[in-house]
Amino acid sequence: MAARPRVLGIVLAGGEGKRLWPLTADRAKPAVPFGGSYRLVDFVLSNLVNAGYLRIAVLTQYKSHSLDRHITTTWRMSTLLGNYVTPVPAQQRLGPRWFTGSADAIFQSLNLIYDDQPEHIVVFGADHVYRMDPRQMVDQHIETKAAVTVAGIRVPRGEASAFGIIDADADGKIRQFLEKPADPPGLPDSPDESYASMGNYVFTTEALVEALRADAKDDDSIHDMGGSIIPMMTENGSARVYDFADNDVPGATDRDRGYWRDVGTMDSYYDAHMDLVNVHPIFNLYNRHWPIFTSHPQLPPAKFVEGGLAQESIVGAGSIVAGATIRHSVVFPGATVLQGAYVEGSVLMPGTRIEAGAVVRRAILDKNVLVPPGAHIGVDTELDRQRYHVSEAGITVLGKGELAQP
Repeated sequence: MAARPRVLGIVLAGGEGKRLWPLTADRAKPAVPFGGSYRLVDFVLSNLVNAGYLRIAVLTQYKSHSLDRHITTTWRMSTLLGNYVTPVPAQQRLGPRWFTGSADAIFQSLNLIYDDQPEHIVVFGADHVYRMDPRQMVDQHIETKAAVTVAGIRVPRGEASAFGIIDADADGKIRQFLEKPADPPGLPDSPDESYASMGNYVFTTEALVEALRADAKDDDSIHDMGGSIIPMMTENGSARVYDFADNDVPGATDRDRGYWRDVGTMDSYYDAHMDLVNVHPIFNLYNRHWPIFTSHPQLPPAKFVEGGLAQESIVGAGSIVAGATIRHSVVFPGATVLQGAYVEGSVLMPGTRIEAGAVVRRAILDKNVLVPPGAHIGVDTELDRQRYHVSEAGITVLGKGELAQP
């Protein structure tokens, strides 16, 4: 059997996540809880680890304490085999400055590449919800002898203006990389679809290092992977696209095959949670052949007493539902919902407490939010706008530890 190529994983986890405020008021975007048990960073790390890529550097920057702690306490690899998942904060190796962009983050961390000496480097984002087998993308990258391969997901052409778009020929060679174009190009085999960039890249090491050095010398560059490095390598004729539709994940169902969510806004974050709670979910957390890994709190099982009820919902360990009703919601561990309370279409994070008679609809409540007896959230949107943060689609959001108004 031929030896597998040496691959280093780099996860870009330094984003500020302003559009997810107030969930990012006290944490980095990749550390935002998701799906009743996880943090967003767990999805990309699970994809890499399931694929056998066990040397991973996670580049962090903004409000990174909870993210760094989660990585160091959860993602422990076997040091006997030289494996690791490690957070790498901005270290100011090249002077007293923060990362100025995702490309600059890697450029300032070139020591990781020099130390590991990989043949190829997988550079993935940290804030998307999906399953993917990166080995298949790496195999195509090696077979085509590309300098960089960019993962593309097919989106309707009418919606493609919201994304970075890959214009590729019939052989997969990238002709242009377009940022939110007004008239997105169609695909050679499907004119009504376009390739949106997933923010996932595979590089040949030498080509990436050369591009990063050239970008660092360009004072006009924004030093971004998608906005600077990929267009540069596209102009050199060395970039190819990988069609995410070709990715075959073990255990995937017809319903969730090819699922990918960019949860960069509050509404997309909310919608991704609602994708989880159907009888046949759009995204299946229960695929044992390609598990999503995380650390689980040491809590007893969830308890339903005094007629407490949950329908089409996920309820985490340690939660107590006492004489209350929960429908179509995601409840994280350690939440409490008391007598006569009603929760529908909502996300309740760890430690949330809904007191007797309260009503919560179409809402996201961050950790340790307290909703007092009889309070209403998500019932009167205009009143909520005066009191709380409300998204464009009308989702009411309360930040960490906030006390709801009666």
